[in-house]
Amino acid sequence: MANKRDYYEVLGVDRSASPDEIKRAYRQLARQYHPDVSEAADAEARFKEINEAYQVLSDPQKRMAYDRFGHNGPGGAGFGFDFGFRDPIEIFQEVFGDLGFGMRTSRRAGPRRGADLRYDLRLTFEEAAFGCQKEIEVTRLEGCPECRGSGAEPGTNPVRCSECNGSGQVRRVQHSLLGSFVNVSTCPTCQGAGETIPIPCRRCSGSGKVPATRKLTVNIPAGVDSGTQIRLAGEGELGERGGPPGNLYVVLEVEAHPFFRRRGDDLIVELRINVAQAALGAQVAVPTLEQQEQFDIPPGTQAGTIFRLRGRGVPHLKRSGRGDLLILTRVEVPSRLTREQKELFRQLAATMDGESVVEIKEPTFLERVREALGL
Repeated sequence: MANKRDYYEVLGVDRSASPDEIKRAYRQLARQYHPDVSEAADAEARFKEINEAYQVLSDPQKRMAYDRFGHNGPGGAGFGFDFGFRDPIEIFQEVFGDLGFGMRTSRRAGPRRGADLRYDLRLTFEEAAFGCQKEIEVTRLEGCPECRGSGAEPGTNPVRCSECNGSGQVRRVQHSLLGSFVNVSTCPTCQGAGETIPIPCRRCSGSGKVPATRKLTVNIPAGVDSGTQIRLAGEGELGERGGPPGNLYVVLEVEAHPFFRRRGDDLIVELRINVAQAALGAQVAVPTLEQQEQFDIPPGTQAGTIFRLRGRGVPHLKRSGRGDLLILTRVEVPSRLTREQKELFRQLAATMDGESVVEIKEPTFLERVREALGL
């Protein structure tokens, strides 16, 4: 006892100091000597001493006894102002709260948002291009209609957890050579809810949730493509303890088209013409997303030539306008000819230069498409 410093001296206050002055002095010193922030060699011992002094001087009855008898009780018996029976971190938290000094704490579990769900939806090429409405069925967890989400059998109610007394957390004191430390963790009995269910609902087994299948209408905008996600807010799983529900994400997959190929919002179609149409030119029917259109092939068209019909592609997603239709010409050389056709070709060949010429390799289909798109 003789080695103990005077508690007023430890906190640096007068014996006439008010409770507020004692608390302010403690705040300042505790911040300065907290082991997690102070680099002083004796920070642990000083912090323990400061908290011991505050424990006594902040309690009116202990302070009165200390003012009369000091560290010793009547006749030198002592008052038991031994700091070891209470955690210094606990006292620090009472004054400051959790200030981020590495103290592990947890509180009663509050509302928590529900889980998100995913639904894969397959569309035709035309549905993706022009948009549509789709009705889907989703199975998700919803509030139990019997217990109204409480988890308790109708006619009964959840009760306060006896393990944590409704706080949702338990405190365990660990003693070491450096003092006593409190470990605060989620209550294992109620899982942080602060309540237990003595008689679980028979329908949901106490979970408060049951699976339910719902029909939902999904509005598909024009111009979507494979991988596009549509978010339906609040259509996911039910939240925990009154928390908001999650979202439903509809992920689209677009079927391939028989002859259209899509590149962004542009469409590519191959148009096969014969040698006479390529040489003389012709008016041919070209398919578009809506209907067939007449298109003029100019004379002398070479195989692999690409023509562009503007505004005949896929509508732009969430903005006005459309992509283009790219027409890639393929000149078909007949493999079987009648006598009359052979004679006509012989007459044509006689009027043309028959010398073979080695030319540079023709660009590939993708190279021609990139060239047409300016890529």
